Amino acid sequence: MMTDVQNTKKISEFKDNSLLIVDDDNPFRERLSRAMEKKGFRVSQAESVKVGIESVKSKKPAFAVVDLRLNDGNGLEVVKEIQTNNPNSRIIMLTGYGNIPTAVAAIKEGAIDYLAKPADADDVEKALLADPNKKASPPDNPMSADRVKWEHIHRVFELCNRNVSETARRLKMHRRTLQRILSKRSPR
Repeated sequence: MMTDVQNTKKISEFKDNSLLIVDDDNPFRERLSRAMEKKGFRVSQAESVKVGIESVKSKKPAFAVVDLRLNDGNGLEVVKEIQTNNPNSRIIMLTGYGNIPTAVAAIKEGAIDYLAKPADADDVEKALLADPNKKASPPDNPMSADRVKWEHIHRVFELCNRNVSETARRLKMHRRTLQRILSKRSPR
């Protein structure tokens, strides 16, 4: 608990409390927006890369939470635009498909952290307000190994256009085994 207090600032310590949330999952975006407003942020929302970039050009947010995969493209495009318009902004990448190459790409483009969905408002606030010069504290509720495996399998399945045989071939597993995994609910 003491490390959390030392590693994060309060939103009141920042001159600009503007936050842009870019996510195409409307219920999640609305819920996160309400929670972040209660925490003291001045929130604006965007549901696509196009709307996100337009919003960045007009508002130049100090903070941003950007989903990696959006319906009309890649959230990294929004991150690049934010960095161009406000290099001091603090950006968090969110995704349901966490993997090392995308995390590295997000950090190279200027994101300060990378969180796997579903992230709650407390995790987002902690990441946005963390002192960049201090080591981050470990997550309170990290994804289980089973959940990470499930997310990876579903990501490959989506990338293979939901073709079970192609997905099984790429994952080097039996098609029936894959079908059983796909039919189950996600682990916690």
